[in-house]
Amino acid sequence: MPVAETAQTSARVRTGRAAPSGGPSAATPMPADFAALRRQDPELAGVLLAELDRQSSCLQLLAGENFTSAAVLAALGSPLANKYAEGYPGHRHHAGCELVDLAERLAVERATALFGAAHANVQPYSGSSAVLASYAALLVPGDTVLATALPHGGHLTHGSRANFSGRWFQFVGYGTDRDGLIDYDQVRDLARKHRPKAIVCGATAYPRHLDYAAFREIADDVGAYLIADAAHTLGLVAGGAAPSPVPYADVVCATTHKTLRGPRGGLILCGEPLAQRVDRAVYPFSQGGPHMHAIAAKAAAFAEAATPAFSEYAHQVVANARLLAEALCAEGLDVVTGGTDTHLITAGVGPLDIDGRTARGRCAAAGILVDKCPIPYDPRPADGCTGIRLGTAAVTTQGLGEREMPQVAGLIGRALREDRDTGADVAELVRRFPPYPDAYPGR
Repeated sequence: MPVAETAQTSARVRTGRAAPSGGPSAATPMPADFAALRRQDPELAGVLLAELDRQSSCLQLLAGENFTSAAVLAALGSPLANKYAEGYPGHRHHAGCELVDLAERLAVERATALFGAAHANVQPYSGSSAVLASYAALLVPGDTVLATALPHGGHLTHGSRANFSGRWFQFVGYGTDRDGLIDYDQVRDLARKHRPKAIVCGATAYPRHLDYAAFREIADDVGAYLIADAAHTLGLVAGGAAPSPVPYADVVCATTHKTLRGPRGGLILCGEPLAQRVDRAVYPFSQGGPHMHAIAAKAAAFAEAATPAFSEYAHQVVANARLLAEALCAEGLDVVTGGTDTHLITAGVGPLDIDGRTARGRCAAAGILVDKCPIPYDPRPADGCTGIRLGTAAVTTQGLGEREMPQVAGLIGRALREDRDTGADVAELVRRFPPYPDAYPGR
């Protein structure tokens, strides 16, 4: 079988997407009236086309990004973008919301069924907005919160002084041991010492599964709420490739992009006793009118995530990440915890005598996108950290599989060592796996 045909066939299996069933409209990532934008505003249309080219020509290893389906993009570009709908279905402050109510109800019903939650709020604009609303529902300014320390994989919303979290609440950070694994004894000791109002479990750069039962036990021991930040892993949960925090946490915050592969946005899941408090913390406390086009796109993504094809995709994401982590070790990188359970890998580049910023730049010059990040017990400050963070969600959507992961690791190693021919080989690889094969017909 020709190489191109092999790649296309395997892509349908790995991406969890069915083959297009119709003409261009079945596969294009933009509405059919894109031509109208080209006529009216060719300068902006050129920017959009250039961004499509950029996404199609890079090896996308940013752990927080993915490629949505054409159905999700269609919902984002729909007339629902025109509708003001402050409030919740059946209780809006504007007329004409009967149909957008249906869209939001669909999103809520699909989210609760997908994750086995009693209640879902699909209105948060982002993951950070979801965290803000969760804190607002359970805490008051000045309360103590125990969360992952930023140098050990925590997020800005876990107590950064530059963020609302660090300004409004008293955060205590827990960390990992020398092997890069969460020290649950330390979490328990800190909880008993500081008696936090809430404990946050979850991180932005931690590659292993969390022991949600252990966190629940610690929270119960000190009478704290348990908030799970599952921004990175909820898509894997949907696909059965990661444990769910829903049975253990009082509130679960997440994004709908990343591994869930939906539109950029946030999601909150909780039990019925906290439903009203969570809803009020989203609207009217922290947000105004919801983005109804984004909510419709979330509904489309939840429907996709409930399919067997998505489950296969989620498991392939993890298989790819594990193999990539192993291959990166062979390239001389210091992979934190020695591997991964998820889509996410953090690795030290100190053994190559460079820092994270330099590593990111060298990879970008070769068409490989990664993030710099701190790694546990890194003696350098955040701007000079010696870690990089990468993920396999997007490349798996494109159709790359276990056969390609050693090649990807080799390209990263060559880019870090400034092999001038790396960019051409990256371009050759990604050319075989376009994220939107039939985009913009007739451009």
